[in-house]
Amino acid sequence: MGLLDVLDARLGDGLENVLCSHHGRRLRRLGWGEVLDGDATGWFTPRRTVQRGNKIEVLIDGATAFPVVAEAIENAQKYVHIANWHASPDFRLTREPGAPQLRELLSAAAERVPVRVLLWAGPPIPFFEPTRKRALAAQKAFWDCGAVRCELDARERTLHCHHEKIVIVDDVAFVGGLDMTAVEGDRHDSPEHPPRDLGWHDHVAKMEGPVVAEVAGHFAARWLEIAGETLPAPEVPPEAGSSSVQVVRTVPEKTYSFAPHGDFSLLDSYLRALRSAESLIYLENQFLWSPEITEVLIEKLCRPPSDEFRMVLLLPQKPSNGADTTRGQLGRLIDADVDRRLVAATLVAHGDAPVYVHAKLAIVDDQWLSVGSANLNEHSLFNDTEVNVVTDDAAVARATRIRLWTEHLGVSVSGPADEVVDRVWRPALKGRARVSPLPGVSRRAGRLQGPLRGLLVDG
Repeated sequence: MGLLDVLDARLGDGLENVLCSHHGRRLRRLGWGEVLDGDATGWFTPRRTVQRGNKIEVLIDGATAFPVVAEAIENAQKYVHIANWHASPDFRLTREPGAPQLRELLSAAAERVPVRVLLWAGPPIPFFEPTRKRALAAQKAFWDCGAVRCELDARERTLHCHHEKIVIVDDVAFVGGLDMTAVEGDRHDSPEHPPRDLGWHDHVAKMEGPVVAEVAGHFAARWLEIAGETLPAPEVPPEAGSSSVQVVRTVPEKTYSFAPHGDFSLLDSYLRALRSAESLIYLENQFLWSPEITEVLIEKLCRPPSDEFRMVLLLPQKPSNGADTTRGQLGRLIDADVDRRLVAATLVAHGDAPVYVHAKLAIVDDQWLSVGSANLNEHSLFNDTEVNVVTDDAAVARATRIRLWTEHLGVSVSGPADEVVDRVWRPALKGRARVSPLPGVSRRAGRLQGPLRGLLVDG
């Protein structure tokens, strides 16, 4: 290692240590210090209620998920509540001939039931999408539908946003990473990943049972503060299955009166589960900036908890921003992988067109699954509003992983995970397949963008 490499590594380590220390001080001040100061493990955080008796299903890719959401809205009997980063009134949830635009779909539902839409108001200065002008235009278009009520939430932290994507219709809730818009990419991708301008690979969790009331309660709390309307207490649906599900959130402090000291249960959930890993960590995510997450992953690679332990990361070929930050963190993981337990990959469509991995999904040991809106970066874990759901239903976690790996690899993946990684994933990365290798190519200083932004705008 040359002098430049040594200086580069020390600069990267030093800045990340400053950022992690800052996060630690912030969370201790807010009463959340044990999240970063401790080494707790487990499938659930004690900070949030675990709901029993639910049914949870992971819908993979927009072409699968959106029609299910559309059908629920079309059949709504009580209410429709939507909270998105952005929703375009002219967006069509399906591409069937004659499919209604979102405003038409919601307007038809509003003739029977209350329809409320809560969107981020956009940044005060048009540095990135959706601009405040675009958000205001969407609000006006929804209001013009008649009974559809749309409110904009401008309580974002500087350079951050309201990023959650939830839909509640009667006794079913959807939580995931898909927004109802074509801004910045095509959300209508499918497991076949046909070539398109920029297809997005993503997920939505469909839930029935008591957990739906908790998702509804979160929407009601935000709606009260922004719209000034107190919604009726959500009815708790009857048990619908055998899955235990927990709703975890990121809510920055001083944003809402219902969480004056913030809610960082989503970060706590991730760290506990990753620390608990014994045989497998599988992450699909748009970003990998968080040094807190990366440190746990490095520890697992340096001190594998079992001979079978493997780690598979699925990331976009070129993130919408922070590409060097992600590559820098990935380079650290590759350096730590002396036993070759790590696979880092991205997706390509037929014709070798890139597929944008917009996913926010994690599976640990085929026993724990998390899906929602949170990326593995400083934004989602500390400063944006986010909602994920987690379950310790091993059958759901394993079935979801097998469906995803079958989609990505195109062959049977029913064997032990470590054998599939070694015998299927690794050869696939060397041939022509829907997965391709994603090396760490940046100098470690390349990962400084995320920590620098964090120090500038993090409270």
